[in-house]
Amino acid sequence: MSRTVAHKPDELDAKILELLQRDARTSSREIAKRLRVATGTVSARINRLTEEGIIRGYTAILDGTKLGYEFTVITLIQVEGGHLVEVERELAKVEGVGSVYDITGEFDAAIIARFKDRAFLDAFIKSISATRYVRRTVTSVVLNVVKEELRIKA
Repeated sequence: MSRTVAHKPDELDAKILELLQRDARTSSREIAKRLRVATGTVSARINRLTEEGIIRGYTAILDGTKLGYEFTVITLIQVEGGHLVEVERELAKVEGVGSVYDITGEFDAAIIARFKDRAFLDAFIKSISATRYVRRTVTSVVLNVVKEELRIKA
């Protein structure tokens, strides 16, 4: 699929995106009914937003704790100069890693990962420390989730 240059979503696009973020299973017909526009209009908008890369996919949001993921960790990493992308790509492949970010400040990257037990967490921390070009890490275990929201306003 070719990606076209994304335009700024208008008010109708924003409303469609809001409904899809609440429940990605909502049909174009149901969205059209709620927004009082034609189903074809909604379908065309969704197709365009997908082609432009604004909609990147559809997924179910799972409760990690109920699936046995007892540990969520945030790891900050300092990387030797010039090797950041290489290290990030390597760590992104590690099972349990959900997010890898380039960041500003004292550290170069941040990783958010989830693990079912202490043994997997321990192996993860040791594997990061052993990763080539990793200079320093700081890992914090999440004790309580106050807010975890992936939806954004268009």
